[in-house]
Amino acid sequence: MGTDYDDPAQVEAYDTRHAQFRDIDAECSETLDRLGVTPQSALIEMGTGTGTLAIHAARRCATVYAIDVSRQMLEFARQKAVGAGLGNIVFCHGGFLTYDHAYGPVDAMATGMAFHHLPDFWKGIALRRMNNMLKLGGQLYINDVIFEDTNVAANISRWITHLAEIGGTKLGDEVATHVREEYSTFDWIMDGLLTRAGFKIQSKEILEGVIGKYLCVKESEAAQPSPAAYPDRRANASSGSA
Repeated sequence: MGTDYDDPAQVEAYDTRHAQFRDIDAECSETLDRLGVTPQSALIEMGTGTGTLAIHAARRCATVYAIDVSRQMLEFARQKAVGAGLGNIVFCHGGFLTYDHAYGPVDAMATGMAFHHLPDFWKGIALRRMNNMLKLGGQLYINDVIFEDTNVAANISRWITHLAEIGGTKLGDEVATHVREEYSTFDWIMDGLLTRAGFKIQSKEILEGVIGKYLCVKESEAAQPSPAAYPDRRANASSGSA
């Protein structure tokens, strides 16, 4: 779903393109501050993309597991980490529905602008899998396009107009395509999915009605559905990078 990040040209352009409308370094700092990571922490990032958050986290944590379904993205991120002189990032190929964590449970998990690639049913499956990768009491931070139910049409219209003013018609059209064709969901649906997956929502913020920021804690182990409930996970794996 979304942009093809197996295309090297798209990978190369990712950081520059997103810098038009996001302060990614500030987002990374906010994510890690809210998770309260320490030099002893182990963190998983789902949908690492070009590795910006993983690199920020590696400077604060003991170990970072950076996961993405795009091998091109992973290689780009790996080279960025080498250039930054960081050796405590483990790069893993996989997605929300396919990555199997072969290491011990981690203290924290983060995903930014990737979860919307999954329809709601698969979000529920993914959250249960993510729950099982965390220690009891471990924290999850989600930063993604999530719609507040109040004034949703007006909020989306204002969002598209605002980004078109910043990045031109092309960016505005990309955001309109996101709303029309990808899988961003309502906040009340996300609330229920998180709770049912064994998470307690500690804080929730929906900026301008369209950007959701959730800090959650693993309160209980998530029940896992039978594999027969999702017979072809591979066909539904997240693109991992928005």
